[in-house]
Amino acid sequence: MKPLFKISILFAIVSLFACTEKKVKSLSAKDILGNSDFPAICYGGFRETTRDLCPSVEEIKEDMKILAALNLKIIRTYNTQLFHHAERVLQAIQELKEEDSSFEMYVMLGAWIECEGAFTGTRDHSKENVTSNQAEIKRAIELTQQYPDIVKIIAVGNESMVHWAETYSVLPKVVLHYVKELQKRKTQGDLDSTLWITSSDNFASWGGGSTDYHNNDINELIKAVDYISMHTYPFHDTHYNPAFWQIDSSEIMKDSILLIKEGMDRAAEYAIAQFESTKEYVHQIAPNKPVHIGETGWASSAYTKYGKNGSHAADEYKQKLYYDYIRNWSNENKVSCFFFEAFDEPWKDQTEESASENHFGLININSEVKYVLWNQVDSGKFQGLRRNNKPLTKTFNGELNSLLSISYPPATKP
Repeated sequence: MKPLFKISILFAIVSLFACTEKKVKSLSAKDILGNSDFPAICYGGFRETTRDLCPSVEEIKEDMKILAALNLKIIRTYNTQLFHHAERVLQAIQELKEEDSSFEMYVMLGAWIECEGAFTGTRDHSKENVTSNQAEIKRAIELTQQYPDIVKIIAVGNESMVHWAETYSVLPKVVLHYVKELQKRKTQGDLDSTLWITSSDNFASWGGGSTDYHNNDINELIKAVDYISMHTYPFHDTHYNPAFWQIDSSEIMKDSILLIKEGMDRAAEYAIAQFESTKEYVHQIAPNKPVHIGETGWASSAYTKYGKNGSHAADEYKQKLYYDYIRNWSNENKVSCFFFEAFDEPWKDQTEESASENHFGLININSEVKYVLWNQVDSGKFQGLRRNNKPLTKTFNGELNSLLSISYPPATKP
């Protein structure tokens, strides 16, 4: 055998093994969802009070390194065509993978869906914003095709069907239409057959609450998606539906920390009950349909409804209790939970900096790690990492007593 021929044969064998190895390592949504080795989190890297100032690829790479240090492996985004955010996120992950072959991060890519005239005084919930919605889906397809090893899920809409989304919500048939379109693209080979399609919405939208949401379109949507991504927010219901949260006046003499822990246990159980009610309804329609949590979270600061003069829900101590409870429960029950969210985003409520919507992150805008992650600082997880040119440090200068001094027990029943 000639040397050149031997080299060709050897190259072919090596290439074959390389391709086989790559194929084995290629994971699907089915592999990573419900797998405790792949913790998930919601991600928006916006650092300013407006989304017009979109974070750069380098800034997003900073964030991805921080999340990777926390062993987070799946992130969720919300738009595909606005602000260049999604494309920069995917580019950042791809570059990190090229720089370090061991880097691993997957994406649940959100496509925003809205009604005609959304966020205006002339909105029409019976119609959709065809131009915007089609552009979102088109871009979702393009990005998924460009980054098939990163994008494992496409979510059609974010809380786009729940009735209280008064500024932009659509009818379920709109979401169903785009889900079916994406599923068709899979069968045609335009998208990978292992890609999972869902819609991420409030538990009630998926039939887990009022019967007002039970209709044929929702039932058909349940059948059409690959899994259910449901949201649950006991934090908000400490104001809107506080029966589980408030304490009797006879309890106010109890130890403050005990009252807080008992309240947070009830809050987590409330969230789990909404998960179970959603799962029960879904399985009446599609018995084997997986159900995961697309969003849940707890704000660390607030000024009215949830703060000192409201339900007393918002602070870092309660955030940690909720995070730990839900993470442990979801891992034990093989449920993926996209905790909301990785970093504070000050654009959420520009009317008041201390508004709760600006403070759901585990890390604040000053590169301070909230109490939920203090132990990670102590263990050196963030060694050498920076955000906004700052090292990651603890909130409250790491003084627990200072933190607890503004953590109040649940509000008393009127």
